[in-house]
Amino acid sequence: MIAILDYKAGNQTSVLRALNSLNIEAQITEDDDTLLKADGVIFPGVGAAAQAMNRLISTGQDKLLSRIVENKIPLLGICLGCQILLEHSDESDTKTLGILPGICRKFPETWKEDVLDEKGNVLTQENIRIPHMGWNSIEIHKDSPILNNIKTGDTVYFVHSFYPEPKNPEEMCIASATYGEKFCSIFGRDGLWAIQFHPEKSGEIGLQILKNFNDYCMKK
Repeated sequence: MIAILDYKAGNQTSVLRALNSLNIEAQITEDDDTLLKADGVIFPGVGAAAQAMNRLISTGQDKLLSRIVENKIPLLGICLGCQILLEHSDESDTKTLGILPGICRKFPETWKEDVLDEKGNVLTQENIRIPHMGWNSIEIHKDSPILNNIKTGDTVYFVHSFYPEPKNPEEMCIASATYGEKFCSIFGRDGLWAIQFHPEKSGEIGLQILKNFNDYCMKK
């Protein structure tokens, strides 16, 4: 069974619906025993880093997430969950979980994106719009079970104003996306993944990623 951590940060229901569409047994829960006995845990979220951390600390779920990792239960962080797995967020200068090394950065308004004509030729450049919202392709940098049957150029759905900057990107960054400049969109290691985009909103590609996570969990 896949447990979806309930910490009142939204988005859990969308993840549950996506898993149900794949006939994957899953439930939304804040119960420690259920989470610690799960085959895998998904840590989704939308909203602000400081508010999410206050909730996690007040309920002891920050320590619970560390126990999940220590117990080698596969963990998948999505969007806000991805960002606060790192050590610090520029959003409200927030100390975050520190489960993975790195910082969450705010998109600089000075980053530029190309404006194309109907034939794909570059007409000019404009400052990026923040938040980054919409479909973007990913570039895969290393093989990972989370990306089985996914290829460079596949498109996924993003909604975010901050992006992850993991330490040792050569080691930790599994895939990137480009919005003005290249940023890491999937990072971590086998059994502990952080994804900046929303697989539950990314059509067949996103469903394949969720299936890959479940397949990995069932083999453990």
